[in-house]
Amino acid sequence: MRHTAEANELLEVAGDELRAVVGDDPRRGLGKPLPRPLQDDLDFGFGHGLADPGYLEDWLHDVESACEQTGVRVASLYSGHGTYATLGLASPDRRNQKRIQNQWLKVMIRNAARLRAGLGFYCHAFNEDTLQDPAAYAVAEEGLYNRLAELAEYAGAQGVKFIAVEQMYSPHQIPWTLPGARKFLKEVWARSQSSLHLTLDTGHQCGQRRFVRLPSSKLRQSLGQLRLRGRSKAGLWLGPASAYSLFRAAAAAPEKAEDEYLQRLDQEMNRYPHLFAAWGDGDTYGWLRELGCYSPVIHLHQTNGTSSSHNPFTEENNRQGIIRGHKVVQAVAAYSVEPEAGMPPRCEEIYLTLEILPGTAALPVDIIDGLAESVEYWRRYVPKDGLTIQELRGRQESR
Repeated sequence: MRHTAEANELLEVAGDELRAVVGDDPRRGLGKPLPRPLQDDLDFGFGHGLADPGYLEDWLHDVESACEQTGVRVASLYSGHGTYATLGLASPDRRNQKRIQNQWLKVMIRNAARLRAGLGFYCHAFNEDTLQDPAAYAVAEEGLYNRLAELAEYAGAQGVKFIAVEQMYSPHQIPWTLPGARKFLKEVWARSQSSLHLTLDTGHQCGQRRFVRLPSSKLRQSLGQLRLRGRSKAGLWLGPASAYSLFRAAAAAPEKAEDEYLQRLDQEMNRYPHLFAAWGDGDTYGWLRELGCYSPVIHLHQTNGTSSSHNPFTEENNRQGIIRGHKVVQAVAAYSVEPEAGMPPRCEEIYLTLEILPGTAALPVDIIDGLAESVEYWRRYVPKDGLTIQELRGRQESR
């Protein structure tokens, strides 16, 4: 899918995995394995940052040779699973911030430039102490934007096709709300005038609705339940720990003091807007409509909406899932004609990338079959690579 450019026989090569892009039928390689650098040498996790420099140079050379042999073009590198479990760029310790910025991400940026590819990553999170302190959170958020702006400038200077940060779905990993994602893009662009984009994921809207702020009527009901049963219903979200303390104090106080406590609770939650989402932040198609044009890579997988499942698009999974190919294409094609002020340039190319993550004990034959069925499914909606948004929109309107 493009606003203009070709996308034939693409693979997205991650730091520790290989993801087929829509357009590659995994079955075409059966009986003829991919060359080694496009197969098992990717099992590194933090490989780009920790691998021996000589080995990494050999790996890059082998990938280039394999691409030449097969006609496969590397669309983007991705940071892999390990970086999703680190504070990384938002670590309270500046030494860790600098290490992941300079010895991991800048290495990947140089590798992406070498392969004429883009780069996607996720390498930051805020710890609980930071989330519980609005002033500390503001400082940490500002520092993260500065570091990302530096990386965007560095990537631009290296000639990298794009860099993109994955959109997530809980308060400690930003961006996770639609307004927060816009702020994220604008803050980096304002600091660097270098583009940093998003990677949207069709399963990364599964958590936001757990963090929606409750109206006072629901809080009153929850207080009554706490008084009656001695415990709150599981899943009650009030935001900061201080709000839970107030809530317990309200339950213990005389009922005539309830209004006063609810007012104090409201004021306390107002101090922590970063801990709350809106209902619309949990709408996959809303994200695609509003921000799909700022996402050079969109991760596709089937989900029932309650977890980021990373399931293939098999007939059985599709019956139970909420992701529909025609709705994805319609949503991405529905971007506003007028660009939003303060945002970076919109993407010229969008790679619809299958991000199928099988279980550790999954059978290889089942993995391949699941990928093949997923490609077959998506070819109904993107019949060939390199179609423009206008062409896809026209196809949907004529169906």
